[in-house]
Amino acid sequence: MTAIEIATATTPTATAPTSRRRGLLRQLIDSKKALAGLILLALFALLALLAPLLVPGDPSLINSTGSQAPSAAHWLGTTAKGQDVLALTLWGARSSLFVGFTVGLVATAVAIVVGLAAAYFGRVVDDALTLVTNIFLLLPGLPLLIILAAFLPPGTSTVILVLVVTGWAGSARVLRAQAKSIRGKDFVAAAVVTGERPLRIMFREILPNMASVVMTTLLGCVIFGIGAQAGLEFLGLGDSSVVSWGTNLYWASNDGALMTGAWWAFVPSGLCIALVAFAIALVNYAVDEITNPRLRNRRARRERRG
Repeated sequence: MTAIEIATATTPTATAPTSRRRGLLRQLIDSKKALAGLILLALFALLALLAPLLVPGDPSLINSTGSQAPSAAHWLGTTAKGQDVLALTLWGARSSLFVGFTVGLVATAVAIVVGLAAAYFGRVVDDALTLVTNIFLLLPGLPLLIILAAFLPPGTSTVILVLVVTGWAGSARVLRAQAKSIRGKDFVAAAVVTGERPLRIMFREILPNMASVVMTTLLGCVIFGIGAQAGLEFLGLGDSSVVSWGTNLYWASNDGALMTGAWWAFVPSGLCIALVAFAIALVNYAVDEITNPRLRNRRARRERRG
């Protein structure tokens, strides 16, 4: 069989990834778990975007109304410095969501490039990239986060850089394994025979068949980004001048909110982190339920039983 015949024979499979992507999106919209998670995420994103209109002015402004419980004047109370907690929470969503989704996107992009390159080229490239990945996996995450954050200049870009450096390796290993199983398929071999460039094969032939794994990886990296940023800033290793859910918790701890019983100073930010992680986990679980045959069969049996 010639290369042209092989390419012709594989033409029907070229439309399969597009159909699968459309099917995945349609099933996500039909899934109650995914829909609930997406609505919750959209609500947080909307509140973050509208923060300058809903609570205008500087949320860090210090005034004389310190440590007030929630009231009509201050719906979520005030901090020990007199800052409005509702304003800090809404403005904090902008930084926390931005860092979380940026870290998720960049870490996933790095993992995709490393995983695809290792799986496609194999041999020396695979050995080298696997060695680098294993080194980052073996390094203890939290101490590395603390060391990098302590020695690099403070700022949002530093937090993103640190979290990407420490957050891509696990995802790269998963994506490499998935890409390696697709690398041996006939349609990839046909693309190689017809002389397509490696980058085109990796990103047009292999990557679309990994959509569900990539989406799960992305959601996991976003949860990691939001949680790790809050953890770093709570430890005082972030930029304390930036308003975020992590710095809100840091200042609440420094002001002794837990000891004085001022729960309103730390509960809103902590609850927001938990709700965003819960929403992403719902979407992630729905993706897994749709793409994992075992969970899909269990779901079908449950629906048949009514």
